This record gives sequence, C-alpha cells and structure tokens, in this order.
Amino acid sequence: MSENGPYEQHRPRPGDPVAPGDGPDRDRGPARPASPEPAPPSAGETGTERRGEAEGRPPGPPTGSEAPPEAEPAYRLSPLTLVTSPLNYLRNYLVPVLVAVIAGTYSFNPWMLGGAAAAVVTMFLSGLLTWYTLRYQVGAERLEIRRGLINRSRRSIPLERIRGVDISSNLLHRMLGLAVVKIEAAAGGGASEEGKLDAVTSQEAERLRHVLLQRRAYLSGGEESAPRAEGAAAEPGATRATEETEVFFTMPASWYLYSVLSLGYLLTPFVAMATLLGFVSQGLGEAMGDRVGDTVYELYRWAAEVAVSLLVAAVVVLVLVLLVAMPLFAVVSYAVTHWRFTLRRRGDTLVAERGLLTRQSVTLEKRRIRGHELVDNPLERTRSAVHLRAIVTGLGQTATRAMLMPTGPRSRVEEVVERALTPFRGTLVRHPRAALGRRLFRAVAPFALAAALAAYFAPVWVAAALAVLAVLGVPLGLDRYRSLGHGEDGYQVSVRSGSLRRVQAVVVRDAIIGWNWRQTLFQRRVGLADLELSVGAGSGGYSAIDAGFGESVAFAHDVTPEMVRPFIEEADAGAPARSGPDAEQPAGRKRRGTAAHGG
Repeated sequence: MSENGPYEQHRPRPGDPVAPGDGPDRDRGPARPASPEPAPPSAGETGTERRGEAEGRPPGPPTGSEAPPEAEPAYRLSPLTLVTSPLNYLRNYLVPVLVAVIAGTYSFNPWMLGGAAAAVVTMFLSGLLTWYTLRYQVGAERLEIRRGLINRSRRSIPLERIRGVDISSNLLHRMLGLAVVKIEAAAGGGASEEGKLDAVTSQEAERLRHVLLQRRAYLSGGEESAPRAEGAAAEPGATRATEETEVFFTMPASWYLYSVLSLGYLLTPFVAMATLLGFVSQGLGEAMGDRVGDTVYELYRWAAEVAVSLLVAAVVVLVLVLLVAMPLFAVVSYAVTHWRFTLRRRGDTLVAERGLLTRQSVTLEKRRIRGHELVDNPLERTRSAVHLRAIVTGLGQTATRAMLMPTGPRSRVEEVVERALTPFRGTLVRHPRAALGRRLFRAVAPFALAAALAAYFAPVWVAAALAVLAVLGVPLGLDRYRSLGHGEDGYQVSVRSGSLRRVQAVVVRDAIIGWNWRQTLFQRRVGLADLELSVGAGSGGYSAIDAGFGESVAFAHDVTPEMVRPFIEEADAGAPARSGPDAEQPAGRKRRGTAAHGG
C-alpha cells in the first residue's frame, strides 16, 4: 500500500485494462436492494468494504485494478435529532418564551399563553421536519447535503476543496452520544462555504472526518493521509492501516491558574452581571409594565432616606466581592473553555481538542500550517507565559480554531513547538533608535496634549488623570520599542511587535508571496518604514514596524532574492562618480535603498 492511503492504489493509469465496474458508469456501483433508510457504515468500515462484501469478495486490501472510491448511499441524521433540534430552537428563543409565559400567567392572558405554547409546538415540528428532509451523501468527488420540503436546498461541496472537518459536541450531545460535523471548504474568489450536520452519532462523525479528508487527499493527489477515528477499532477486512498517533500536550490542572493573567477572563464577572441585569430588566419590564417606574421611584425615595455611610459601605462591599470574584470567575470560565486541552498528531494532521460543556475537536493538516504565533501580554510576561497559535491557510475563525496551546510556561510551549512544528532558530534584529522616539511620542503625546487642554477647560481631576496616563505612557513606549524585531534563520522568517498584546509571528519562507513597504512623512524623515510580509495564511500579513528602510530592503532581498531583485535598480557601470556624502556609502546598500523606494 502506498503512503497516500488505501485510495492511492485505486488510481487508474493509462493503458491499464478496464476491470468490470470501471469506466464511465463506475460511480453507480453494483445494484443494491432498495432500502428506505440505509444505516451508515461503522467507524472502521468504508463504502468500498461494504461493496466488496456484497459482491462476495474476500475481505482484505483492494487490488490495483479496482476503481476509485464510489459514491456512498444517502444517509439521514441521527433520530435523536428529534430531541436536540427543538431544544436548540428553544435555547435561542428562551427569553421571549419565558417572558410570554410569565406575563401571561401574571395577568392571565390566554392569547399570550397560547402564543408561547404554539411557539414551542412549532419548534418541535421544525425538528421533525429537519430530520425527515435532510440527507447527506459522500460522492466520488462531492459531498451533497439536501434539505427542505417546500423550499428545497441542495449544497454540493467539492471534496478536493475541503479545508477542514471539525467535530464538536455540547453537553446534551455527549449525553446522547451525538456530535456536530462542520465541513469548511474553499469557494470561488477566496471565500469559504460550510456544510453542517447537526447531529450524527459520534462514531459516524469520526468516520465522516476520515472519509472526507482521505478522499480529498486522493482527489488532490497529495501524499497526506487522513485522520483515523480515534478509539474506533477496525473491523475485519478494513482497508485502511492504523495511523500513528502521538500526544504532544495534555493540559495540567495548574495551567488553569494562568487565566488570572488575562484581562479578558478577569472581566468575566462584569460581563455576567451585565447579562443578568439585562435579562432581569427585560423580563420584569415585560411582566410588570408601568409598575416598574413606580417601583424604581419608591426605591429612590428609600435610598434617599438611608444614611450616606450605609450606601458607601454597600459600594465598598460590592467592590470587594467583585475583586474576589474576578480571579474565581476567570479560572472557572477558563476551565470551561479549555478543559482537558489536548494536542496530538494523527497521521499527517494536528488535532486540538478542548471544552467542558461544548467539546470541540479541530483538525489541521500539517501541509497547510505555514507557521505559528507566540502571543502574550504584560501580565503573562511577568510569569514568562505565552500561548501558541497556528498560521494556517484557508482557516476561518482563527482566534479559536487555530489555537494549539493555551497560556502556559514559555519553556513548555517551546518544547511542543520543537516536536510538533518547526522552531525559529534565528535572532531578531533590533530596530533603529529612531523607532524609540516614535514609540514614546505615540504613547505619551496624546495624553499629554489632552491633559494640557483639560487643565483649562475641564475639572482638575480630569487633567490629573490624563497626566498620570501620560506618565504611564513612558514605560509603555519603552516596552513597545523593546518588542520590535525581525529576523530569519534560513528557513523561516519572524517579526515581533506590540506591548499590551505582543505577537511574534514565524512563517516559512515559501509562504511569503510579496513584500509591502509603507512610509509616512515622519518615517521618511528619519529613514524608517513598515515592512509587511504578505502571506497566504493566517491574517494575510505580518509587519516589522519602524524598521530601518535600507536594512529592511536588504533583509527582504536576502530572504527572497528572486522576488525582490527585479525591483532593485542596478547602478549604471558607466555613471560618473559622485562627490559628497553619498560617495561614502556602500554601493550595494545605496542601490537597494533607492530601488525599493522607487518600487
């Protein structure tokens, strides 16, 4: 069997004899008895195996004369969709339904209660209609999803355009043994389209991921094998070989404490409180109507009669409770999001799994990973902590789907990069001192100017607050300058910038599709420029901010000489000699700087 997987041997070659069943009608396959609802094959069984058993062939690897993978029959979703689909609808409209029930009960409004009951019945009928009408079929070259009874839709996704197959399951799905399969594929014009199957059994989800990625690899002629369903034992006669699996990282319990270093997770109590207050105000507003205004007025009169000291004490207690709740909520929300985070290699893919209430499994093909990012903030840098993200071609929602490791010790993250990816072995070049002045000016000048204006047109405390921010801008500007850098190690290129959110991006040289220099009027005066690496992956571009202009041109030329050389003006061998400062500059540097500026 070739390293391309079992489907590689099916590829016909010119001059090979045509076996029975091959040719233009081979996708139809042998005749099958009519069945209104065929059962999906097991995780270790493929359509080729089932057809082989039906034709009386002994189980075993396919022979070289067999045809490529044929179309599978159309399948329905799991019957348990009749439970999950209505509950999903109910979750989206829970607040309006509860408001209608509370208001209708409080004032005994039969129309409102009847409307709520009709909405619930409609949700259950919608779930029944979804299960009855939705069909999916893995063809020889396309995945087709058909749905609808009156307004029918049919989505056809070419298998060779599939970018990824993700599996997720929330708490209800896991209780019922179900999973949601999301297929992301490239569409015309660089856009993307998705197919979603909500929901199938967990075994069927793993089988679909294996079949779709394997057929995509076969159609694209790649050498990557598709991931195999984890934990699914191959049945007798299985055609695929056992793929290698290596666990790179399993999140230890101590890593959940790193959540207190993230401002986003520390603000979780305030977000939860705002959501709760919004829910309560919406429900009480609908249920009590105009009486809310009277209630608020009575509370105001009561508060006015209470001693000011009691109100101050209540505010202090509330602040203390929030300060205590901030780290607690941060750890809890972080644990719910990254529970049992696991990164493993499965064949030629990296699989990242995480989540407590909603378990998500993201598969990234290594051939599409063009680099990685190391991201941290000032609090995380005090503990030498970073988190790792992949730079992947054609991946949507990169903030969550591209994560390879949550926040943890830099040394441990670098160990995983060494094993799973390719570490950057070069050094970063420090940017010119002129960049320090620009970083300080941007961090201090706006607040200093605002403080000066506030001293004349605003209260004193406003001017004082702005002055404090201007002073704090000095260490911020220094840190931003220290974070600047760019470099290359012969195989990869790295750029770094930022302070409140510092990002060091590392991309392979082959992923660079262009260079872009940007200069403002002030940058031209001090010989600086922003150099952007255009990459067909991740965010699309990564910048070396305030780099020396001439040095950045030489840097780009060293990384991709064949790309930059046509835009560099070669010095005329017969040009007259120059006098003055320009004559002291090295010819090579002078040619590069002039050429890039003109280009």
